[in-house]
Amino acid sequence: MPPAKTSFVCLPCRASYKQPHPTPARNAGSDQRVCPRCAGTLIHVGSAFAPPPRRDTEGWRVLSLLLHAGIHFHKSCCAGPGYRPRTLREVRERMTYARRTGEPIDRALVCPELP
Repeated sequence: MPPAKTSFVCLPCRASYKQPHPTPARNAGSDQRVCPRCAGTLIHVGSAFAPPPRRDTEGWRVLSLLLHAGIHFHKSCCAGPGYRPRTLREVRERMTYARRTGEPIDRALVCPELP
């Protein structure tokens, strides 16, 4: 059986690649993945990731905001990654909510419904 694969993305190229899972036994620096298009560093996003189309600039901007906030797309045992905003409007609403209430941004961004 081949090894399980997970998704890695290159934000400047707007490209997603499936590669074998990073091994925890290796040193964190030795398991750096390199983009085949630009030779930049790939970001591990998780196995439940579905990339937006390359020409969808808003989708890739939202993805960049989520990744820089520390939100990834890992599966739980029985479900997917949970709610993730898909538009800049949803991101702005959740960031405004986080500022108003003092909730951490990473928790507000994955909240499916705002009170």
